[in-house]
Amino acid sequence: MKPEQVVILCGGLGTRLGPLTAATPKPLLPVAGRPFLDVLLFEIGRHGIKKVLLLAGFEGEQIARYAKASPVAARFGLELKVAVEQTPAGTGGALKRAEDLLAPEFLLINGDTWFDVNLLDLAHGPVGGGRDWLISMCLRRVPDASRYGLVSLQDGAVTSISEKPPSRGPGVINGGVWLVRRAALQSASANCSMERDVLPSLAQRHLVAGVVRDGYFIDIGVPADLERAQTEIPARRRRPAAFLDRDGVLNVDTGYVGAIDQWRWVDGAREAVKRFNDLGWYVFLVTNQSGIARGLYGEADLAALHRHVFDELAAHGAHVDDTRFCPYHVEATVAQYRKESDWRKPGAGMIIDLFDHWPVDREASLLVGDKRSDLEAARRAGISGRLFRGGRLDNFVCEQLADR
Repeated sequence: MKPEQVVILCGGLGTRLGPLTAATPKPLLPVAGRPFLDVLLFEIGRHGIKKVLLLAGFEGEQIARYAKASPVAARFGLELKVAVEQTPAGTGGALKRAEDLLAPEFLLINGDTWFDVNLLDLAHGPVGGGRDWLISMCLRRVPDASRYGLVSLQDGAVTSISEKPPSRGPGVINGGVWLVRRAALQSASANCSMERDVLPSLAQRHLVAGVVRDGYFIDIGVPADLERAQTEIPARRRRPAAFLDRDGVLNVDTGYVGAIDQWRWVDGAREAVKRFNDLGWYVFLVTNQSGIARGLYGEADLAALHRHVFDELAAHGAHVDDTRFCPYHVEATVAQYRKESDWRKPGAGMIIDLFDHWPVDREASLLVGDKRSDLEAARRAGISGRLFRGGRLDNFVCEQLADR
């Protein structure tokens, strides 16, 4: 299942940033002209998770004001809640004090780091693998681990979490993205650190899992890295995109599929979407839907079907970032949909509209379709088009990516 809640730790003082955090919470420091929290909320929103709890401390009122006016939250329909601790309690204490607001299982992320990983993946790795893990940590191998505690792994289990090493050198560190079961907080006190006081004892009991991922990672906690973030983060957010046709690519095309009981996945389709997710690509659905124009089903029916499809993808650790569909046709039986539209493939309107709303690396992107009209839409939009003729979609995608 998809995690229903993300908790963001926003209470740190940021003392290593000096005057920059004298009156501003670290997660609100500007990166490329916007608060750093915008980056994290954008990632949460595009993964389809709606509930977010911000655990604030220093200058918590600023976090609360930010939450009320966040354009990113509005864009993705996020439900933001803020819990402000009146006295510093540490990461474990902040969670313990907010325990009544926590879902039974939630994602926990640091408010001053961005680890660019598939946020739905942890629930389908070690935690979903049959062991009674209480915490699953997303770990990162870095060339210099001297700023961080080192994490040791054995057979997928975290065996130890040490303090900062005495000298510079490579190592595996906590990437600041955890999947946590609320039961992990039973041993936490109202003033404690998750890293120092809770995790080591859970690790000794073999209740902490770890997976190493190689996604982009940055910690804005020191001036040099905050400065580096100003250019690196906007560049990283400009991603390749996979534009996927629907009927004949994701589902078996039996003609005008507009209801849940008509949907049959193409073999390997869910795995193909997850592959793009894991690579860090945007995934967009672009589909002609003349069945609406012909009166066979309505837009509400299509929306219900797509919610079902996206829930099934989430159950496999995958997601679609955004969707465009064209209900128009020149021979429509429903008058309101009877017109020509450049959104209808072979027109490129749906793709161009996604370009306008997402920071897409067009040259690196591709469209996968099962008709020549799909490829023509890709050509008109200036991206590569690939013709899927059947078989397992994940195998086809692997072949196309190997050619790049």
